[in-house]
Amino acid sequence: MATITHIPDPDDPRIDDFRDLTNADRRPDRPGGRGLVIAEGVVVVRRLLDSRYPVRSLLGVSRRLAELADDLATIDVPAYQTDADTMAAAVGFHLNRGVLAVADRAPVPDAATLARCAQVLAVLEGVGDHENLGALFRNAAALGVDGVLLGPRCSDPLYRRSVRVSMGHVLRVPFAPLPGDWPGCLDLLRACGLRVVALTPMPEARPIAAAGLAGRRVALLLGAEGPGLSAAALAAADVRVRIPMAGGVDSLNVATAAAVAFHAVAPAVP
Repeated sequence: MATITHIPDPDDPRIDDFRDLTNADRRPDRPGGRGLVIAEGVVVVRRLLDSRYPVRSLLGVSRRLAELADDLATIDVPAYQTDADTMAAAVGFHLNRGVLAVADRAPVPDAATLARCAQVLAVLEGVGDHENLGALFRNAAALGVDGVLLGPRCSDPLYRRSVRVSMGHVLRVPFAPLPGDWPGCLDLLRACGLRVVALTPMPEARPIAAAGLAGRRVALLLGAEGPGLSAAALAAADVRVRIPMAGGVDSLNVATAAAVAFHAVAPAVP
């Protein structure tokens, strides 16, 4: 059972893991920082507690910790209870969700292991917006995608904002960096039996519904919002597909486009 301790002082060293999250130089989820995973809000904290990431502690107001009482009864980690003003002074901003949890990172799986076992993978190039990345992971979880592989210039999926926007689903969808040079490393996916499919708004690409991908093992390439996939990535794909759209609209948000594509290629979700 978690031990709940009242913390009246925002400078208490026991809550250092949560301190000054708005300061880029000290934020624990920044590269070069302490490398911790931060979950915000009851729903996301609950998913962190249920994940493979080793939880270190929680910090929250009494009402939010009470909502997590059943979850806290099954774990042995410290939970620090405080008021909203003290929490804001420590964290650096007023947290409307009222509770945070912090965990250590867990080892990422091997990209080849993910590829060998997957029916559908998302493969990302240059997806650097943390909110788009979080939304993409949430869509992947909802639509039965087996994992996400990270190509060059992608943000860290465990960045605090990505975890929040994903509603904690980034903690359950496996992800791994692709090894080797891009896009030559896509050969690894073909060697594992996956067809490499590039999603692009180019008019010469085939409509995704007509590409015969449903039920096939697919690695779906997705590029950054705006520039899309690089010419090299497009050239390395086995096939290019597009989402047909009404005139006057050139593209969709990358997370939205990913959701449409996942629905088209992923196995049916019960």
